[in-house]
Amino acid sequence: MIDFLITFGLTLLMVLMVLNLGGLLLWVERKGSAVLQDRIGANRAAVFGKLPFNLGIVNTLVADPIKLFTKEDFVPPGADKLLHTLAPAIGLVPLLVTFIVIPFGDVLIIGGREITLQAANLNIGILYVLAMVSLSVYGVVLGGWASNNRWALLGGIRGSAQMISYEIPLGLALIGVVLTFGSLDLQEIARAQGALIGGWIPAWGIVYQPVAFLIFLAAGIAESKRIPFDLPEAESELISGYFTEYSGSKQAMFMLGDFVEAIIVAGLITTLFFGGWQVPFLLRDGFHFPWGGTLALPSLLVTLLQVGAFTLKVLFFCWLQIMIRWTLPRFRYDQLISLGWKILLPLALANVMLTALIILLFE
Repeated sequence: MIDFLITFGLTLLMVLMVLNLGGLLLWVERKGSAVLQDRIGANRAAVFGKLPFNLGIVNTLVADPIKLFTKEDFVPPGADKLLHTLAPAIGLVPLLVTFIVIPFGDVLIIGGREITLQAANLNIGILYVLAMVSLSVYGVVLGGWASNNRWALLGGIRGSAQMISYEIPLGLALIGVVLTFGSLDLQEIARAQGALIGGWIPAWGIVYQPVAFLIFLAAGIAESKRIPFDLPEAESELISGYFTEYSGSKQAMFMLGDFVEAIIVAGLITTLFFGGWQVPFLLRDGFHFPWGGTLALPSLLVTLLQVGAFTLKVLFFCWLQIMIRWTLPRFRYDQLISLGWKILLPLALANVMLTALIILLFE
């Protein structure tokens, strides 16, 4: 019973953290991009009257959600009402449950009991992530098809082709990491990155697999259907793509799904390539200096430092994806497909073969 409550609590904690971070990213994308591009951005709604500055928090985190969730739930004539309603949930729910296998810390010791800071400790965590992310494509396809709109249907077709195309190089990039660390367990991969190369350099995945990191980053952004890979919802061509005929809370679920995918990409990049919750030279008993000596730290403080390190890394890569969105122009559709099949796929295959050869020669 205690184990069940711990698992339930960690799962709930992860889901709430992701949902709140999704709201924060909405603010960064609207007001943060305005600051980056020297625009005013969201500044109309306010609670305390005119202030010398307006951060747009009321606009993005209060006014916009209220507006979305109180809009009329419109279903166009001729649409499949059941699938039209289910599509946003089918696209969002698998993404939310993906986080239960992403570790955000090592262990928390309470009353002599070690609690692994991972909601579900699966020894095939990477396969679980790929399976859940793959399921979200059904929400895109069903949303476009069930809307009875040619532009929405075309957006759904584009979305399915794009997501399937980039899942292949994304999976191959992960194979390089699996070969390097010899495990499909995300927690074990994170723990393995606590080693040091030559006593100084953290043995993070980026050191062993720099090419896999670049492939995973590009494929992950394409998988989330965000600029410069937002062809399924290209406003200049398809109005709003696969969610053209959606409004209110259903549209909000599709929008939230894009942010959740960005958080998944950031979480996996952190876990696989940048040490996860690892802090260089920090072990369970404290800091181990490379020149010798140890600074003992309480177990709770070590855990807080690890969770804080994981959080900061995830926030950085979320920010990086948003900066890429507001910096690069949209690809043409033929360029998008060519990048996936003609560049990333061969490069990912070559990386897997080279990694396997190096491991074979040096073991």
